[in-house]
Amino acid sequence: MTRILDESPLLPIHYRIWALSTGGTLLSGVSMFLLGVTLPLIIPIFAMPATSIGLAAAMLMGGTVVGALIGGHLADHLGRKPVMVMDMILLMIAALLTALAPDARVLIGAELLVGVGIGMDFPVGSSYLAEFMPQGRRGRMMAASIAVQSVGMLAGAGFALVLLQGAHSGDNTWRWLLAAEALLVLPYLLGRLTLPESARWCMGRGHNAEAARILERIVPRQKAMLDAMAQRLGKKIHHVAKIRPGRHMGIRTLFSPEYRRRTLLVTLPWFFMDVATYGVGLFTTILLGTMRNGENVGIIGVVGRDLSNALDSGKVDIFLLLGSLLSLWMVPWLGRIHMQMIGFGGMTLGMGLLYFATELAGSTAAHPQLILSGFMVFNLFMTAGPNATTFILPTEMYPTQVRAFSAGFAAAVAKIGATISVFLLPVIQSALGVTVILLLMGTVSLLGLVLTYNFRVQGRGLTLEEHHGPALPQ
Repeated sequence: MTRILDESPLLPIHYRIWALSTGGTLLSGVSMFLLGVTLPLIIPIFAMPATSIGLAAAMLMGGTVVGALIGGHLADHLGRKPVMVMDMILLMIAALLTALAPDARVLIGAELLVGVGIGMDFPVGSSYLAEFMPQGRRGRMMAASIAVQSVGMLAGAGFALVLLQGAHSGDNTWRWLLAAEALLVLPYLLGRLTLPESARWCMGRGHNAEAARILERIVPRQKAMLDAMAQRLGKKIHHVAKIRPGRHMGIRTLFSPEYRRRTLLVTLPWFFMDVATYGVGLFTTILLGTMRNGENVGIIGVVGRDLSNALDSGKVDIFLLLGSLLSLWMVPWLGRIHMQMIGFGGMTLGMGLLYFATELAGSTAAHPQLILSGFMVFNLFMTAGPNATTFILPTEMYPTQVRAFSAGFAAAVAKIGATISVFLLPVIQSALGVTVILLLMGTVSLLGLVLTYNFRVQGRGLTLEEHHGPALPQ
């Protein structure tokens, strides 16, 4: 049955599965951008102190940690489809709560729920997609899935630019901005109701008759053969792993001798990538804002400054999308490991350019082109390499029975890095300055490269099941 999945051409059902699996990645981009845009509008309305501002961003990130662990665990036990529907319902409720929040406490709590919903969707959506895609197209389709995160950030920028044009200080524009998230959730929720369960998950649980019915949607002319195969297999569990059948599979599997190297590969580089990515994202507006020092931009007031920041961030975020598009070609061509190392190298170079720009003549405002180049290089290489590969690798490194949990564990570790970055870096910047932050971001990018090389597992061109055969050469 797995051969049918691996050798199938790309059919309309594959594109539909891909489109509906991108909910978490799209909404993560939208929610990050819109929170950054709306906070300056909300702060004076709710009289939010600095601690509440940091807490709102930290709750969004921290919620993804909790959600990734919960979503992965539930998806391995209940199935992929129920969790994919469940997390969209949660996101719909949470997005509406943020838009209707009467005070800062409700807003912070709602952002936590948004984070939980997004975190739940990351491991289940990626596992579901990996389990359906043909072997030769899996890398490209999964790279395209995480690329939608950049589309989400640009969509958030689009909503912000449209709604802020006619906004006034103290009005309810921020509510409409946050309500836009609920609008984006709805088509995913309705579309997922009609999706099939993952055939691989069914086989891994011994539901071979259900798996056969699902595969009939891919090869309808082979219905008789699939029915006969399902009858022959009965309730036999499809188990392909480096550990014995019947052994308890869970967190112990991830750190067993057979999978420990893979766990270090999929968690540590992703952790450092998120520290750098969210750290740089946090200071993008600060650094770009210094380029306008002394210029008469003709914009005054809270709304005007917010609109200007949205424009600047939107320009830089274009290179996130360009890098994501580049990953569709580069990741399948060079392989996951090589592209991850190249990407971390480019991120380190981008931070080096920004550090040089801020140190040169002691003035960021004097070197806008160099600053822009640093952001461009960082964003381009980050999304072309690690942003795609860290999303793909956890779905390939583990067997079906723990695939979603493992992807959720890796995502949770990464989002811990993001939470630390969002919460602590403003404190470090206030005490030590922006140049120290840039040095830190360059260092963690370099660590990502070194750790990827050290724990690399080469599995290019293998099916999901072949990844768990004899030990692979390094």
